[in-house]
This record gives sequence, structure tokens and C-alpha cells, in this order.
Amino acid sequence: MSRAVLVLSAAFTLGLSACNRGEAPQASSDEPATGATAGQALVDDTTSVPNVVRVAVRSADHTTLVKALQAANLVDPLANPGPFTVFAPTNSAFDKLPPGALSSLMEPANKSQLTAVLHHHVTTSALDLESLADGQDLGMVAGGSERITRKDGNTYIGSARIVASVRASNGWVHVIDGVLLPPQ
Repeated sequence: MSRAVLVLSAAFTLGLSACNRGEAPQASSDEPATGATAGQALVDDTTSVPNVVRVAVRSADHTTLVKALQAANLVDPLANPGPFTVFAPTNSAFDKLPPGALSSLMEPANKSQLTAVLHHHVTTSALDLESLADGQDLGMVAGGSERITRKDGNTYIGSARIVASVRASNGWVHVIDGVLLPPQ
């Protein structure tokens, strides 16, 4: 198992749900995602395999993604049964965006643009890494598609490299090192 996968798995185990409340991240139990109003996001379950939202909440490397999901009101939909495959950009992936782009997307007036960007990271199938074929065009919830490529032992979606994969109760989370932008 690669070091990145081991580190990522350890981060998921920490259960960092405080980022969902806008607090400084700290270790905690598997609390429901704040901002949820109904559905699976409110189920308090510390023994089952986490859904795609809880996988992100438990990762110190995905606090930006969790805040974006909250701002776009996508916590509840992604906590439901799915299936979903989520390509989850790390905090450092969001840092690669042009200066001011993320803060602009997070403004309430730009919620529809933020939602479109986040929807461009989700497909409505449960696809493990082996299911992603070289040259495959993968349709995203936003309506566009991204090409899967395999090169030098790595798998990419668009220009983002998949650095780890985590099975969730309602699909898969593939951690990526870049942000996928929908076609204009």
C-alpha cells in the first residue's frame, strides 16, 4: 500500500467533523455533517462504512471541499444512497486555482457557479479505480465529461491525478490533486 494511501486512510480515521461547523479542525467522533437538514446526513452512525460526505469530513485534507459542499447545499444529496463516484480535490488542489477564484466561488451570489463546479466532480455510478479505463469519457452530473487516462502507473481524470481511493457506503471517493472545471 502506498504511503499516500496510508496517510490518507489515517486522516479519514481521525474524524474531523468540526470543519463542517466552521471551527478549527480537531479529532472528534463521527458526528453528522452540520448544515444537513434531512436525510442520511443526519444519521448518527459510528459503525457503518461512511458515506462519501463523511469520508470527506473525516479528512484533514478536504476541509475546503467540505466548506464548498456546505455553501452549495450539497451535503444532503451526497449523503443519500447514490451510487456516487466523487473526485475529491484536496485543499492543496484548491490552492492551485487562480488567486481569488475560490473566494469568489464561495460568495452566496455565485452559488450556482460553485454548484456547477462541484457537480463536475461527481458521477452517478460507483466506479472503483479498476473501472476507470484509459481513454474513457466519464459523464459528470454537471452535464460535461472528463477523460480518464492512464500514464506511468497513474490514473488521471482530466489533468488531475487520482492519488487515493476510498470505498464509501454509497459509492467511491477518489482523491485528486487538481480541481476539475466544467466546460464554459
